[in-house]
Amino acid sequence: MSTKSKPRYTRMAQLKTAADLQNYLQASGVDLPFDETLLPPDESPFNRPIQLKSGKTIGNSLCILPMEGWDGLPDGRPSDLTRGRWVKFAVSGAKLLFGCEAVAVCHSGKANPNQLVLNADTFPDFVELRQLILEQHRAKFGNTDDLVIGLQLTHSGRFCKPHSHKAFESKILYSHPFLNKRFGMDADYPALTDDEIDQIIEHYVQAAVLAQKAGFDFVDIKHCHGYLGHEFLSAVNRPGKYGGSFENRTRYLRNIVAGIQQAAPGLEMGIRLSAFDFLPFKKGPDEVGIPESADQYFAFGGQSNGLGIDLTETKAVLELVQSLGIQLVCITGGSPYYNPHLMRPALFPPSDGYLPPEEPLLGVKRQIDVTCMLKRAFPELIIIGSGYSYLQEWLPNVAQYVLRTGMADSVGFGRMVLSYPTMPADMVAGRPLTRNLLCRTFSDCTTAPRNGLISGCYPLDPHYKKMPEADQLKAIKEGL
Repeated sequence: MSTKSKPRYTRMAQLKTAADLQNYLQASGVDLPFDETLLPPDESPFNRPIQLKSGKTIGNSLCILPMEGWDGLPDGRPSDLTRGRWVKFAVSGAKLLFGCEAVAVCHSGKANPNQLVLNADTFPDFVELRQLILEQHRAKFGNTDDLVIGLQLTHSGRFCKPHSHKAFESKILYSHPFLNKRFGMDADYPALTDDEIDQIIEHYVQAAVLAQKAGFDFVDIKHCHGYLGHEFLSAVNRPGKYGGSFENRTRYLRNIVAGIQQAAPGLEMGIRLSAFDFLPFKKGPDEVGIPESADQYFAFGGQSNGLGIDLTETKAVLELVQSLGIQLVCITGGSPYYNPHLMRPALFPPSDGYLPPEEPLLGVKRQIDVTCMLKRAFPELIIIGSGYSYLQEWLPNVAQYVLRTGMADSVGFGRMVLSYPTMPADMVAGRPLTRNLLCRTFSDCTTAPRNGLISGCYPLDPHYKKMPEADQLKAIKEGL
């Protein structure tokens, strides 16, 4: 895909005033509300604390979302680059770190050879990582009493690549009509057995025990983006105790929670959930994304045509989550592997992606609307929204409206903090944004690891700009 393709939509940086934004939204048919004026810090919902049932207080309504790392050591330990990224989280100003990073519960479940793994051997490194966050946060903000730190536990399932940046070693639950072929699996590629699933559940429990011993406030049981937990929710054609009925498809989650509650009593849990999903998309003749063709398709949180939202089962999952005593829920959608415009709207796609099939602001609005619907349906849950980075300089204005009107409890930051780690701190302090640090969704942070390089913000982060990988990435993009 040519990275020089002219954007089909207006860039956010060109919308200089509130009138510009409002006129563009109206012309584009996007009903996305925002506040024209930001409130002073003492009135701002950004500074609103969140009280958890555990007694812990989250100091404000901004959150750092868990992202997948590609720069750990092959044995699952963090590198200096990993530690540098965690320092950015620590000094961001956000008081909720929702998982920090996607951490595999076993080596075979890694999404890339350099993903972190939590086990007995790497345990001391996670103690040090958490301590690093506490020290850096305390040095900048004075104390850590209102800082809540989670650890996202994951198994990459269909997208496992534990030994190579290119070769999948997929662990699947069922034969997918499109994804098997797309990721190099025959239709009869073997699925995980129930016994193998039971072993993965045990890995989750063991990792949670270690996370509690390391001092983390909670663990996130990842159920999003096409990884294993998310795939369970769509395993309608899988036989046995982990597939078919809704009860069976949520048995994995229930068994993990029960195991953690028994082995690590008192440890809080959260869940990051792809609340809706669509058909996989692919690059069309004009490089714009088009959906795969299917008369009937089952997507969790989706309509049978694969192109609409149906939150019936999503709400059933949240009812279950609430009954299990889980309070923290981070809402996302789709998967970066097969329909990234749903959860990561961008003008400039990664190397294996496609040009946006819709105005990216529609993707932002979709996630905000779904998050709001779920918050309205489950007022007792702490609901964290995501998908805001595309808003760029207008992120604070939309986020303020969302929080002020109770559409979510917290707003999450993902790739934005790779280029602008202190954006949350600037927002809570009422400082103007530093425009030249704003993520412009060039997708280099995805294109790099898709091509075997470490992930980072090569366009804006001075450290990554100077790395030899920056030249390699430039050559890769020029050759596309």
